[in-house]
Amino acid sequence: MAKLDELRELICDYVDIAPEEITEETNIRTGLGMNSLDLVSLALDIEKKYDLDIPEREISGIETIADVIRLIDAQSDEEE
Repeated sequence: MAKLDELRELICDYVDIAPEEITEETNIRTGLGMNSLDLVSLALDIEKKYDLDIPEREISGIETIADVIRLIDAQSDEEE
């Protein structure tokens, strides 16, 4: 399963939006209506799913789904 599809599943636990409406360009705050607490909770879910440790300063810089994917990829590369 592609990361976008996996993220859609995780995000839909927090927002009432159809998964297919979520794209890489979707803004997490304005497009999905997620607040800071939602974003931290989502980051914790991502850490568990991908066995990562995402620094808090990285979380605050996330704006779009593409940012989340880049963060996962960058963290995954560091783990290897």
